[in-house]
Amino acid sequence: MHALEHEPPTLDPDAVRRSYRVHRARRAARVAHRRRSRMAGARFWIVLLLLVVAFVVLATTTWREIGRLFGL
Repeated sequence: MHALEHEPPTLDPDAVRRSYRVHRARRAARVAHRRRSRMAGARFWIVLLLLVVAFVVLATTTWREIGRLFGL
């Protein structure tokens, strides 16, 4: 029998630290993804609102010009 067979396996002293770092990075990535998703939704509604406002301004201006030109 060899003496190496009865020895416990050697542990990597940095394994726990690396594991914590990996889990913290995953958690941070999840939080960042949620934040980006919320911000994307907010940007969508803001852009949609601006487009609707621009459409209303353009439609109102066009309607007034048509009324002024044709005397409606």
